[in-house]
Amino acid sequence: MAIHPDLEPLAFLLGRWEGAGIGGYPTIESFRFGQEISFSHNGKPFLIYTSRTWRLDEEGQIGPPLGTESGYWRPRPDSQVEVMLAHPTGIVEIYLGEITGTRIEMATDVVARTATAKEVTAGHRLYGLVGSGGPADQDLAYAYDMAAVDQELQPHLSAQLKRVSPGEQQGEQNKSPGDSGTGTLVPLPGPTGQGRPARGLGVCQVLAGRRPTGRHAGG
Repeated sequence: MAIHPDLEPLAFLLGRWEGAGIGGYPTIESFRFGQEISFSHNGKPFLIYTSRTWRLDEEGQIGPPLGTESGYWRPRPDSQVEVMLAHPTGIVEIYLGEITGTRIEMATDVVARTATAKEVTAGHRLYGLVGSGGPADQDLAYAYDMAAVDQELQPHLSAQLKRVSPGEQQGEQNKSPGDSGTGTLVPLPGPTGQGRPARGLGVCQVLAGRRPTGRHAGG
């Protein structure tokens, strides 16, 4: 199925990505996680997005599920993008952002919550391709800042993922982690934990041009 012409600025995201990262917040202990992200399309002018995460133990083995989110990425004129995300925890976010080559920066315009959801008030996300070679050979790195439970906007999650499937059409996101046989969900080079950022966090620091804060940074 041919990609809609409006999606060309976001075409570098297409595929199924697997990798690992680190998370934390002033109110929780730091943790490592594996992640699978899928970007697909159905010929219309939006990307279909899903993300699933699992806790990783000290040996890098996949443990219990953590967060999931799904939604749509809609490119707009003048390199702008609208992103709508829904979480099963009762939170819906609308982001507005800008596309610069293979880098996307966006911030929440609206955060809506159900009566039973935790208090999340704002988010800021940065996505981009990193590494040598062309876009097909590069990794996808991201950093996510969050304002929640009376805390100001600050680093919460970051990861680095490898493309394991082109996934240009709807349906690729239905596979399970590890179906590709690459094992990219598991490896995390070197020890991680309090004060020892994982590879994904280090890459996202470079991408974002900043130092992490909070308990997951050993602060």
